Amino acid sequence: MFSNTEIGIDLGTANVLVYSKSKGIILNEPSVVAIDTETKNVLAVGTEAKSMIGKTPGRIMAMRPLKKGVIADFDVTTSMLKQIMKKITKTSGFSLRKPTVVVCTPSGSTTVERRAIHDAVKSCGAKEVHLIEEPVAAAIGADLPVDEPVANVVVDIGGGTTEVAIISFGGIVSCNSIRIGGDNLDDDIMQHIRKKYNLLIGERTAEQVKMEIGYAPVEHEEKTMDVCGRDLVTGLPKTITVSSYEIQGAIKESLLQVLEAIRATLEDCPAELSGDIVDRGVIISGGGALLNGMQEWLSEVMVVPVHVAPSPLESVAIGTGRSLTFIDRIQKAVK
Repeated sequence: MFSNTEIGIDLGTANVLVYSKSKGIILNEPSVVAIDTETKNVLAVGTEAKSMIGKTPGRIMAMRPLKKGVIADFDVTTSMLKQIMKKITKTSGFSLRKPTVVVCTPSGSTTVERRAIHDAVKSCGAKEVHLIEEPVAAAIGADLPVDEPVANVVVDIGGGTTEVAIISFGGIVSCNSIRIGGDNLDDDIMQHIRKKYNLLIGERTAEQVKMEIGYAPVEHEEKTMDVCGRDLVTGLPKTITVSSYEIQGAIKESLLQVLEAIRATLEDCPAELSGDIVDRGVIISGGGALLNGMQEWLSEVMVVPVHVAPSPLESVAIGTGRSLTFIDRIQKAVK
């Protein structure tokens, strides 16, 4: 069974989570690294680095080494993972010498992208590295019976990608992976405010707007929020008030692409499994599952039950850790 040297890692675009069977989630921090551009030294990782985004002097850069679910900067990702391993050892009180690691990859990732993730984790001192596909991990983490011959439909809306999969008997029957996620919604909000108000806002502000007054295309009571940024005409700081209705309109196009991916996956479903989907419905996980009205909207347009995973932000990490018991059947081969 599991030991303290067996861990699961959800190496996400927005957050890195580490799961241990004995202690549950032992680390949950943003996938952000602050580096000194002159010396290439890592100055901060995680929450501390995220607080620096958009606020650092020229020689310090706060960056996300993962883009759209895959590694964009190999060296910085490796440095981030090493710092994370050190943090776990300090905070959780157990040694991580030569751990066995299960790490998830987007189902649409290429062999080269999977190899990069495998090598980055291996270079941090891991004894063995197993890769499993993100939707399978999300399904296991959401307590679905993935090894039974019934249809389990998972929609994992992460920061950089949305993974949709129908899983039955331990494997993926049909899947779609699109590189649209929470980051795209943030970008939509930034672009909308720039075009309509000539106001430049940062990523963190856009994320805050999305979380507070962002809505899926459902009817709701209007909410407003004050947003601060830099006026592109005068160059001076300025505060405006935005409505949940206009934010809803700004992010609608990206959400429709997520819906299209779900529809495309369900269209590929074998007829025998379609009955299960009508009865059992769809599970949504990831940060996107928490968007206001998301569950209600998907249920309305797909006419099947839609459930939110018990711990949507942690489902993938929990699934990677639990999957070690039957990893041989479900792991993604690295060739």
